Amino acid sequence: MKIRNLYQQGITLLESLIAIIVIALGVLGILGIQMRTLNNTQNSLYRTQAIRLIDDLSERIAANPNALLNIKEYITTNWGNNQEFSQNCKTEKCSNENLAKYDLLQWRNSVKNSLPLGDARTFISDDEASVADNKRQLGVMIAWRMNENNNSQEYLEPLNAATDSGNTVSCPDNHTCHLQYIPLLARCAPYYASNTTKVFCPGS
Repeated sequence: MKIRNLYQQGITLLESLIAIIVIALGVLGILGIQMRTLNNTQNSLYRTQAIRLIDDLSERIAANPNALLNIKEYITTNWGNNQEFSQNCKTEKCSNENLAKYDLLQWRNSVKNSLPLGDARTFISDDEASVADNKRQLGVMIAWRMNENNNSQEYLEPLNAATDSGNTVSCPDNHTCHLQYIPLLARCAPYYASNTTKVFCPGS
């Protein structure tokens, strides 16, 4: 009787396991890249939203006829929207001073609702320290929950800004911040004459 020689056919279990491991590592690598890309995209969206919020504040200030004269009402003293103001300037008549308080409160609520753990500080730039009655540059720092790689030193560096009073506004811990300075524009501009601050409104 003729005996056939038997040869191994197919692949062994070990080769199959190695192939599965290689494929799994490749898939994990692709997922890691996608997650990092998604994270960067999300952070870019947050920063874009912060810029839009600052533009919104700038437009609110420009809409207030006496914004420059009431600039102190646009200044915040700490993080956390603990501002108290009950008047509704949409339904009630408000003075220009109260309109500034109302706009700041509404704007800070918008920051809180638009960004994760969103918060904001506003202050007069230290470049305006020598200007007595005509300060025209407002610093705005918006913060939101940090979502960065802890090993990325670029995001671990502190962000600080000096104010006209000599204080420092710092980005809160475990937050990412965007800092921007905006010029204060208003229809009515204050000017100093006869030892008093007066307001000039073009066309009035």
